Amino acid sequence: MRARDLGLRLLGDTGPHNAITDVPGVEVGYTTLIEGDAVRTGVTAILPRGRADFDVPCTAGWFSLNGNGEMTGTALLSETGALRLPVLITNTHAVGPCHRGVIDWVGREKPEVADQWLLPVVAETWDGYLNDINGPHIQPAHAIAAIDNARPGPVAEGSVGGGTGMNCYAFKGGSGTSSRVVPYGSDSYTVGAFVQANFGSRKELTVCGVPVGGALADDNPMEDGDWKSPPGAGSVIAVIATDAPLLPGQCTALARRVPLGLARTGTTGSHFSGDIFLAFSTGNASTQTPSAFPEGEPGYDHLRHVPWNRMDDFFAAVVHAVEEAVLNALLGATTMVGRNGRRSPGLPVDRLAELVR
Repeated sequence: MRARDLGLRLLGDTGPHNAITDVPGVEVGYTTLIEGDAVRTGVTAILPRGRADFDVPCTAGWFSLNGNGEMTGTALLSETGALRLPVLITNTHAVGPCHRGVIDWVGREKPEVADQWLLPVVAETWDGYLNDINGPHIQPAHAIAAIDNARPGPVAEGSVGGGTGMNCYAFKGGSGTSSRVVPYGSDSYTVGAFVQANFGSRKELTVCGVPVGGALADDNPMEDGDWKSPPGAGSVIAVIATDAPLLPGQCTALARRVPLGLARTGTTGSHFSGDIFLAFSTGNASTQTPSAFPEGEPGYDHLRHVPWNRMDDFFAAVVHAVEEAVLNALLGATTMVGRNGRRSPGLPVDRLAELVR
């Protein structure tokens, strides 16, 4: 089930898969761990230029709405405006093994790249309600497997990859994606969004402008049971991709629009939620050698970019794609029981459809 299957009135035209992989070259892979009564977690890998060109930089930027979370590599992103290597998303206590996994994968695939230095981007949200988050369940091999599993085309949603144990608006949440096509003169570009949705309190949930959370307030074990975490605690990671040629500052501007899409689903932004967003553009490929210290003439890089006064349609695409990605994460997930018998209910689709109708 996806949001458009439900007939929800969503703005904008999507790409063929309505996924971040509609941006040419982008690939997504998962490792999902569901074991015994208490392991509900995983790893998501996003490859901006696919496997073959993973070391070719993209222009990139990032933004933090609330810093109660982690995304590694952001100091270098701020310094250079460039992103390379697979981007991984996992749970809060598995950032280290995933970071190591990216390095091991690069060392296997292109040892000459690993011989320089690697500062991977690894982001997290907290899945400790359903998952034994302190256990050493995720290892570097799981990160490597997620990267190896990355493919273009349709993307699974809900309780998969890093989103396996996540909750959203006190329903089962997880991984979600969407895309928008942006006409630009005689050209056309795609903006894709991927979210690991683990945020929001039940009363906040809003769908297509209709505040449905109050009407769906029953069956809320996260907020009505013995769980002591404040309502709305969790986190959300969003990754925005586009093939439009953009400057690093323009990528940062895309990342700053993510909260507007999240707000359309109702959240007001909890202090206990780490909300961190990455945006990158594949529209410019570096003309420089991958070597950090090339011999001969130093040369120049050349960046073509959309003028700033033509960016509004791309901003709107981010907002609308993020909104739909969150809804797809909710609708793609089903009820899950995990650690200590805790239960996260799936969104009641029939009731939601009636409320929105």
